Amino acid sequence: MRLRPTVPLPAPGPDTPWRAAEFCVIDLEATGLDLRRDEIVSFGAVIVRHARIPCGETVYRRLRPSRPISVAAMTVHGLRGADLADAPPLDDVVDELASLLGGRVPVAHAAWVERAFLDRALRPRGRRLNRTLIDTAALLRAARLAEAAPGREPNLESAARRLGLPVHTPHHALGDAFTTAQLLLALATRLEGGRRPLTVGDLDAVTRHHRTA
Repeated sequence: MRLRPTVPLPAPGPDTPWRAAEFCVIDLEATGLDLRRDEIVSFGAVIVRHARIPCGETVYRRLRPSRPISVAAMTVHGLRGADLADAPPLDDVVDELASLLGGRVPVAHAAWVERAFLDRALRPRGRRLNRTLIDTAALLRAARLAEAAPGREPNLESAARRLGLPVHTPHHALGDAFTTAQLLLALATRLEGGRRPLTVGDLDAVTRHHRTA
């Protein structure tokens, strides 16, 4: 069976200064880490606009999966099947997800995981993420702040603490999205230094150069 062609969501152009762009920082929790079969059980999204995190522009949703949550995943995010019995299925919130991501630069920590889950979620609507996706794990490596073994992703909470940033409810989708949003602002400012204004394209290039997957 041929896959239906998909169209990328709109995003700011690569020449847009990062301080003038809007970002959607997103974190997902899932039934497991099989990128082809496991399902999203919650997501948190935080908007970053003009290098600020506006108060009140956050979204958190729990979702009811069609498959059991693995024990390994449950011990990380703490969500049980019973906790999600009254939650909507993913299909009911896909349009909301697309609206949050559309016209903004998506950001995640270890973003290849989020890309795989989000592209699969958006596919039935004929959409996919834009090519541009900023990974704060890659930005940490670029800034030489990634204290992790080669080939492994730097820990989000440890990285935030090293930069003097607060850590918001680890392994909760919205808490991790908040922590990632703060990390984005700190790292983009650090990478910008005193040179010409950093652009969305620059952050994308850094992500691609320093990604591990």
